[in-house]
Amino acid sequence: MFEQLFKHVSAKITIGEREKEVCRNLFTPASLRKKQYLLRQGDICRHLAFVEQGLLRSYAIGEKGVEHIVQFAPEGWWISDIYSYLTEEPSEYHIDALEDAQLLLLSKTAYEQLFVQAPVFERYFRILTQNSLIAYQRRVSSTLSRSAEAVYTEFLEVYPEIARRVPQHNIASYLGITPESLSRIRRQMARRKPAAAPGR
Repeated sequence: MFEQLFKHVSAKITIGEREKEVCRNLFTPASLRKKQYLLRQGDICRHLAFVEQGLLRSYAIGEKGVEHIVQFAPEGWWISDIYSYLTEEPSEYHIDALEDAQLLLLSKTAYEQLFVQAPVFERYFRILTQNSLIAYQRRVSSTLSRSAEAVYTEFLEVYPEIARRVPQHNIASYLGITPESLSRIRRQMARRKPAAAPGR
């Protein structure tokens, strides 16, 4: 159950059996069925969630009832509303499962105990925070300065596995465009794609 977590952590910091045992004691395994909620808008986010298996998304509902997806989280990713988690204020986001999922949940109390019992995790979460800020800045910059087609192309290149597993209307929501616009972009890209050579 902890394979993905230990793989992800070990890629960034060095941990031994003692640190792994601390994780086993502090993280709570959980399952979500497809379309089941981990968090609802208006509730307080009580956990950081690490995805061992499956695919989740985080999104807000706009004034006109339109979904605005802010994150996808497949295996090996974290997902949460970190503002609500740290401040204990109501969340602005829903988090639900796009596929059946296996999660490891870390409560705020357990999060604080983790740093006491395994201080090396302070560095791990600092690295995660830095990477998250860089990714957020790149996403905002890309959205503001590039065409929708360029942003979609980059999404396909950076997240090919997510693109294969997520419905097109969800990708459109994440990119901030309408499903109709995405369909038009996909048709234009398909027309420009070179035809395969004979016999191939």
